[in-house]
Amino acid sequence: MRASLFLALVLCANFFYWGCCKEGEEKTLAKFPPRGWNSYDSFSWIIDEEAFLQNAEILAQKLLPHGYEYAVIDFLWYRKNVDGAYVDSYGYDSIDEWGRPIPDPDRWPSSRGGKGFTEVAKKVHEMGLKFGIHLMRGISTKAVDANAPILDVHKGGVYSEDGRNWTARDIGLTHRTCGWMQHGFMSVNTDLGAGKAFLRSLYHLYTEWGVDFVKLDCVFGDDYDSKEISSVSQMLEELDRPVVLSISPGTRVTPSMAETIYKYVNMYRITADDWDTWSDVASHFNISRDFASVKKIGAEGLRGRSWPDLDMLPLGWLTDPGVQQGPHRKCYLTLDEQKTQMTLWSIAKSPLMFGGDLRNLDGTTLSLISNPTLLEINSYSSNNLEFPHLYTTEKHLGKKNHIFFKFKETIYQQKHEKKILGLTSCTDEGAKGWHASLQTNQPDQICWNLKMIQSDNLSHCLIKFSSDEHVIHNQEHKQYFHLATPRRDFICLDASSGRKGIASERQDIKLTSCKWHASQMWSLNDDGTLVNSYSNSCAAVNSYKVSTTSGGIRSWIATGRRGEIYLAFFNLNPVATRITAKVSEVRDFIGNSFFREGSCNCTEVWSGKNIEPVRTTISATVNSHGCSLFVLTC
Repeated sequence: MRASLFLALVLCANFFYWGCCKEGEEKTLAKFPPRGWNSYDSFSWIIDEEAFLQNAEILAQKLLPHGYEYAVIDFLWYRKNVDGAYVDSYGYDSIDEWGRPIPDPDRWPSSRGGKGFTEVAKKVHEMGLKFGIHLMRGISTKAVDANAPILDVHKGGVYSEDGRNWTARDIGLTHRTCGWMQHGFMSVNTDLGAGKAFLRSLYHLYTEWGVDFVKLDCVFGDDYDSKEISSVSQMLEELDRPVVLSISPGTRVTPSMAETIYKYVNMYRITADDWDTWSDVASHFNISRDFASVKKIGAEGLRGRSWPDLDMLPLGWLTDPGVQQGPHRKCYLTLDEQKTQMTLWSIAKSPLMFGGDLRNLDGTTLSLISNPTLLEINSYSSNNLEFPHLYTTEKHLGKKNHIFFKFKETIYQQKHEKKILGLTSCTDEGAKGWHASLQTNQPDQICWNLKMIQSDNLSHCLIKFSSDEHVIHNQEHKQYFHLATPRRDFICLDASSGRKGIASERQDIKLTSCKWHASQMWSLNDDGTLVNSYSNSCAAVNSYKVSTTSGGIRSWIATGRRGEIYLAFFNLNPVATRITAKVSEVRDFIGNSFFREGSCNCTEVWSGKNIEPVRTTISATVNSHGCSLFVLTC
C-alpha cells in the first residue's frame, strides 16, 4: 500500500514538472535542462549493481519529486574491478561477439546470460526513473585486436558490402585512439558503411536494454570528433525510443566549436571535469557567460533542445578523480561555495546532475539541490545573461564614508606574464599567426609570428616532417605532418595531454615523444592557422598571467514566467565584499516591461529576508566565495 502511494505521488509530481507541454509538444526531448544522478563523482568507475540500485531508490524517493529523473552509470561498467585494472588498462573489459561493450558480470550479476542492463533498467523504470549509461568514443581496442565481426542489424548476421564481410579492424582508426584512454578506445571510420553499421548495432543493443540517456565521452573539446557526434545522433533519430544524448568532455570548448554540433545533441559539456575545489567552480564564470551571450541556452537540439553543460555537482559524499575507490570523503567546498555553484548552475540553466553518494545524503545538501527557487530558475526562467553593471564599496581605514568603484575583475598576488602554446578555435583571429619558413639546406619549419618571437626573445619554430597519411576533412584532402623540436631529443608537438583534464587546469600543448597518432598530426592552412588532426582545434601562442588567486565580483540576471526578476551577486574575492547594482541599470538591461511600479519588492533567497521596497540600488555584503540571490517584483 505504501509503495503504491509513493509511486502515485512520484507520478503526480512528475506530471506537474513535466506535464506542462502544449498539445503536440509532449515528445520534445530535454525541454528543460535534464536533472538526475551520475555515479562518477562518488564511485569513479567501480560502481556495482547493488550500490547503483541503492542510489537509484533514494533518487526516486527524495529527488524525483524535484525533477531529478535520470539515474546514470558512468564509465567503465564493462571493466573488471580487480588488481591491475585502471582507467587506461587493457585486457579487463567484457565485449560480446560483435565487439560491443557489455556489463562486467561480476559487478552486474543480473547481466549474465546475455541480458545486459535489461534487468537493471527494468528496476529503474519501476521506480519512476529513467536509465542512462556512459559510452566511450568509437570502438574498443579489444574488439579491434579480436577482429570482431560487425553486426548488420537490418539484415541480421555479419555486415557485408562489396562482396565481403567487414570486421572491427576494417573500421578502427588506430591513429585516433582516445587521447586520455589510448589503450581503451579509438574512433571508427564513419565514412564507411561498416563504421556506421557498428555504431548502429551499439545503439540498437543499448536501447533494447531500456536505455533513456547516453553520455558519449571523448568526442568533444580537445577530443572533438564531429563525424561520430553527427553519426550517433543520426542513429538515435532512427530509433523509436527517445534517448537524451550528452557529450563530453568540454576541455577548451568555445561557442564556435559548439556551433557545429549543438543541433545533434541535448547536452554538451563546455568545461573539463569539475571537482570540489573553489578554483574549479570559479573557472565556470567566463565560459557560461560566453555561451549565454550567443544564445545557446535551450537552443535547438536532438528531437528537442540542447543545453550547455557545466558538469556534475560534486557535493555530499565523494571519491577522487580516476581512482579505484568508492565514496570515502566529504565535499571540500565550503557551504558558501556550494551555494555559489548551485546558483550559477541554475541561473545559467545547466543540466543538474548530482554526483554525491545518495546513501549518505545529508539534510543540508538535500536542501541545497532541491531549493525550489533555484529549480524554478533552472527550468522556467528566460533572458539568462551575465549582468555587467556592478559596483563595489570599500571602507576607508576606519572612516565611515564609502566610495563606489565601478566593477573590474581583480587579480590578487599577481606574478609575471609568460607565453604559452595552447589550443583554440580555428575561427579565433589570434590563431592566425603561423607561416612556413623555407631555408636552403635546412629542414622546413613552421613558425609563429616573427615579430612576437623577436620582441619576446622566444623561438616558436618547429621542424616539419611529413607523413604519408592523407586525411579527408571537410570534403578536402589535406597533407598532415609532424612538428618536432630542433633539439637532439627530437620530440613532437602533441595536442593531447594524455589524461582527463580538470576544469581549473590550464591545458597547454605538450612536447612528447614522437608517435603515430592524430594528436601529433598538423596542417597549415592558407589563413595562417595550424590545425590539429585529432581535435580540429588550432595552435596559438597566448599571454598568460601567472597568479595564485583570481577574484572579482560577478552577477547574473534572468526573468521569471510570472514577471519576476532574478538577480544574483557572486563574490569571487578572498574577502567579504559589498556589491551594489543600480535599479535603473537593471531596467535598461532587461527592458521596461518588467517594471510596473516605481519601486521593487525584494526577497533574498539564501537568507529568506524580505527587503523593504528598493527604488535606486540593490546592495548586499557577500561572503568570500559566496553569493546573494534576489527575487524582484517591480
